[in-house]
Amino acid sequence: MAERRNIEKISEADFVQCNDLASDAVGGKIIFATDEWFAPAANLLKREQPQFIASAFTEFGKWMDGWETRRKRTPGHDWCIVQLGVPGLVFGFDVDTSFFTGNYAPHVSIQAACLETPLDFCLEGDRTGMAASDSEWAAVEKLNSHAWLELVPVSPLQPGYSDSCHNYFRVHSARVTHLRINMFPDGGIARLRVYGVGERDWLSEAAQQEVDLVALTNGGVCLGFSDAHFGHPRNMIGLGVASSMADGWETARRLDRPHKLQLDQEGVLQVSGSEWAVFRFGHKGVISHIEIDTRHFKGNAPDSCILEACLLTPEEEAQFLPTRRLRPHYSHVFLEAELRPHDAVSHIRLVIAPDGGVSRLRVWGSAHQQLLM
Repeated sequence: MAERRNIEKISEADFVQCNDLASDAVGGKIIFATDEWFAPAANLLKREQPQFIASAFTEFGKWMDGWETRRKRTPGHDWCIVQLGVPGLVFGFDVDTSFFTGNYAPHVSIQAACLETPLDFCLEGDRTGMAASDSEWAAVEKLNSHAWLELVPVSPLQPGYSDSCHNYFRVHSARVTHLRINMFPDGGIARLRVYGVGERDWLSEAAQQEVDLVALTNGGVCLGFSDAHFGHPRNMIGLGVASSMADGWETARRLDRPHKLQLDQEGVLQVSGSEWAVFRFGHKGVISHIEIDTRHFKGNAPDSCILEACLLTPEEEAQFLPTRRLRPHYSHVFLEAELRPHDAVSHIRLVIAPDGGVSRLRVWGSAHQQLLM
């Protein structure tokens, strides 16, 4: 990452612990962009961190890992529309200009809408060197996106040096399905992170229907954790099966491990420390079974885990799953008979010992109508 002196470090905002509702990993996509000459707008939603390759060029100019438009020579400004992968409440944005140092967009604004009718158009393939076609303009004009609610007013951006590339904007929104990102007048943005919590219609759920109460798509969110050195615990509530260790939660190795490890009578490692992550469900419910998947963590899975659950207040917290051994690269399913009896819960804490990685956490249960919050 390029370095620059004499720039005040902007503190990381607390809302970045929430889920990225626009990431391509959860189905986010670009459905319109005015111009994508140097680099396509789809790059904005990549899960991976931006990179810079000094020697990389295309027939259209310097290759950049972000969205970059041509130097505008006509009236107007550039903009694109993002369809969120997970509709929900937005708490903040990170407009990341990494590596765009002499070509970043100087100003940005963000508008939002909740469109319940599915849209039948999107951008596909490599759009480098392209601009919106007449048919694309005709389709997008029907959305009247210029009149959408403004979440972020026209605001300056900082250049993409390591000490200034993250531009945080705190907002509070109702349900959002689509965003319009306006850059003024042109330039480049590396990534757009849309931090919030998914929202679904729980009233439409049939009684006794089992759902994953902690899933990102169902409104689950990580509220806190002890360590996320190699991977954030929110990854555990992501979609589908983890693609690699990077798609899970992994902590650093604890430095307080005994010099020589010993087992107790039940075969559990005797260690003094542990790591934890707390999640709030999208809806409180009665848990029927739990899955803890250590897939991909073959030499660095935790030795054991405990699950604790509570309803609303810390005072009501109760240990929900007694200590259980964990195996590397394995999906562990704990059925209702193994869980200690408990009524409806709204939060859960996964404790792993002594450290290591977990790729997915699934908490299956029913959100009864009488349990609606």
